[in-house]
Amino acid sequence: MKNKLRIANAGGFWGDDLKAFNRQITQGEIDYLTMDFLAEITMSILKKQMTKNPELGYVTDFIEQIRENAELISEKKIVVITNAGGINPVACGQKVTEVLNEMRLDLKVAVVYGDDIVDKIDEFYPEKTSFRNIETGEDFETVKDKLQTANVYLGAKPIVEALKKGAQIIITGRVTDTSITMAPMIYEFGWSYDDWDKLASGIVAGHIIECGAQATGGNFSDWRLVDKWENFGYPIVEIYPDGEFVVTKHDNTGGAVTIDTVKEQLLYEMGNPSEYISPDVIADFKSIELVQESADRVRVKNIKGKPSTPYYKVSMAYEDGYKIEGSVIVSGPDVLRKAEKIKEIFWNRLGIDFERINTEFVGFNACHGSLAEYDDTNEILLRFGAYDYDLKKLNEFSKQIAPLILSSPPGIAVTGGRPKPRNVITYWPALIPKSVVKAYLLIFPDAQYEIETVTGFEKEIENDNNEAQISDGVESFTPVLPEQADTSVRFYDLCLARSGDKGDTANIGVIARNEKIYRFLKDYLTADYMKYLFRDLCKGKVVRYELPNLNAFNFLLEKSLDGGGTRSLKIDAQGKTYAQAFLNQKISVPRRILNDD
Repeated sequence: MKNKLRIANAGGFWGDDLKAFNRQITQGEIDYLTMDFLAEITMSILKKQMTKNPELGYVTDFIEQIRENAELISEKKIVVITNAGGINPVACGQKVTEVLNEMRLDLKVAVVYGDDIVDKIDEFYPEKTSFRNIETGEDFETVKDKLQTANVYLGAKPIVEALKKGAQIIITGRVTDTSITMAPMIYEFGWSYDDWDKLASGIVAGHIIECGAQATGGNFSDWRLVDKWENFGYPIVEIYPDGEFVVTKHDNTGGAVTIDTVKEQLLYEMGNPSEYISPDVIADFKSIELVQESADRVRVKNIKGKPSTPYYKVSMAYEDGYKIEGSVIVSGPDVLRKAEKIKEIFWNRLGIDFERINTEFVGFNACHGSLAEYDDTNEILLRFGAYDYDLKKLNEFSKQIAPLILSSPPGIAVTGGRPKPRNVITYWPALIPKSVVKAYLLIFPDAQYEIETVTGFEKEIENDNNEAQISDGVESFTPVLPEQADTSVRFYDLCLARSGDKGDTANIGVIARNEKIYRFLKDYLTADYMKYLFRDLCKGKVVRYELPNLNAFNFLLEKSLDGGGTRSLKIDAQGKTYAQAFLNQKISVPRRILNDD
């Protein structure tokens, strides 16, 4: 058994820096290289791609990454694990094998599949599972006939089996983002599938590095503290048999690894921190301890885990109407009043009752609504969007953008040609019993195995929000601050923050800069306060969770992304900018809490 593993990440989404792959394997020593390409939106894109060409449906960029780096992978004996297979992992594995054969390299390629159940829906529904939407509670029957994709989030076990059979390049379809990092730990250290604390450490390590450079100074609130942005370092975890690990990056690379960069990533796309559910284990993020060992080295320890559930999550997508977007640049004096008048002209001329419409003033308040502070500007990108099930309505929309040039206030430039409607494929999350799902492993060229995914240690859990603070809405709100509040600051002076999305819910992780600030915010930064701040953007509940071990809070803003993902008409459909809107707001505080002593 090895006494340490170095597992690196070289990409957090499809479209990330393609050169990170090479940098991770040439700028220092690693044992494993992982890449996470798949988001819910990505699966919809791959479905459209495969509809046009049945031989596609996977991340084609990965093929070129292998072509460029295969000799180094072979020479350094690095194992590559990725979910680049998308909805056609076998085709991706076949293409990789062809490239390796052309290069005359003997690297064993394995493909994990079985996650795609779209053709087996009638076998499962309704007898074995309801496929009820776990976020909205909606009945599956309403979308069943429009279903396009259905992929189970498999866990680490099939990947572990591929490693046992000597695979050096492992390609999966839909698996959890964290499982591609955890599988090498289970394999190399011989962890049991009921060693919950160690498995939870693997999940936390995977969560920290799955989004690439977000753990090493990218998308970081204190970005001014990052000295070097060139040759940006991507994350590496050095993990030990007892489950403790260190987050780091290669020496002499850009970025930074600090307790704060790690904290921000820990809270990214977080739900209930006490129950971070994966197919393999439930991790308690409230147990995590962080220690800055030295420059660019953060140790993570004391993580606790609980038994996994008997269910897999299923990522489904269904046809859900059409949407269209178009924009014009408005410039010159009195630009905001011009833009408001053009908005009025455009929708009045159309005179169509769409299912949903949206107008955004980019440069004024497109991302942040009423949270924005407006300083006079010379130009605004006026962005229109509409959603409907009637394609004819959207075709009329497309004809009305260009006429604004000659028949509305001056200073307009159209930013593109006539916009075109496009299909909307909407995300539908559900559950399925693990016992009815079969996973398969293909070792090229033709060795196939069925993998038993149920470990026998699964247990039912009851999700509850007993520790959460919930706000259903407030008409008006004024925070009750202590009498000694004697200075006004922005939340940025008090906190770090990062935001992300899960469907139509945005999460904002808020990290106090010191314990005094945390204690202050525990009383005053309530769910009601956050609901009031985001009253224009959040149409549902706000839920607050506390993480005292990180001096942090996690806020969930339900119904805040206009349907989320592909369905949304918002320019920020994933809530990525919400944390910045929060940090820019002002609050009165006692001056004493600003000193960390």
